Amino acid sequence: MSTNKEKILIVEDDDRLSRLIGRYLERADFITEMASNGIELHERLKSDTFSLILLDIMLPGKSGLVLAQEIRQSSDIPIIFLTAKSDVSDKVNGLDIGADDYITKPFEEEELLARIQSVLRRAYLKKSEPVIASTSQIYFAGWRLNTINQTLSSPQGTLIDITSSEYQVLAGLTKHNSTVLSREEILTMISDREWSPLDRSADMIISKLRKKIELDPKNPALIKTIRSKGYQLTADIKFKKPD
Repeated sequence: MSTNKEKILIVEDDDRLSRLIGRYLERADFITEMASNGIELHERLKSDTFSLILLDIMLPGKSGLVLAQEIRQSSDIPIIFLTAKSDVSDKVNGLDIGADDYITKPFEEEELLARIQSVLRRAYLKKSEPVIASTSQIYFAGWRLNTINQTLSSPQGTLIDITSSEYQVLAGLTKHNSTVLSREEILTMISDREWSPLDRSADMIISKLRKKIELDPKNPALIKTIRSKGYQLTADIKFKKPD
């Protein structure tokens, strides 16, 4: 029997919480399956297809962060981390690995469902985008950002290691280089969700970018801090379309 319902894999070692999340999702007309560790997670992925994974970070054996890295080697399936950790570095690490969102326990049913719908919507829109973008190369201060394969090259031609969230923020800064991007706008770029005013994830990503592209990260010349407003890329931007 065929169905158009979205199927979600819940990876959580707390049986009570796993069942509770399952009830939340089933009431919202999702189909659910459960796994309690990395072994079961990979078994489920081999035997079935899922629209999204809810992945706890603190699991027995391999952590959720390690498992997400393994998943990203072969799949772009949306991942939302579930964790009791609220430290900013955990959020940034999760997004850098390729997670689509991050929700801290405890959470309300409405919040969880809203996050899931948001991530699924973005995944659908991403698949609907044309393969070739209108711009393939962005140049600034000798640096080159490739928007097709999401790579960054230095003025000397060296390929610089850059995470997914760092790429998204840098691409956003180049696109809006004539304006200042607030922390909230930067965080929306990488996760399409509301963030607390105390969330410092944007500052951490900017700091990492500065270490990669600035001659003196402590006195940045390219990514400027605009007091009480946010950040701005001050370099001249040139765009090149695909041949």
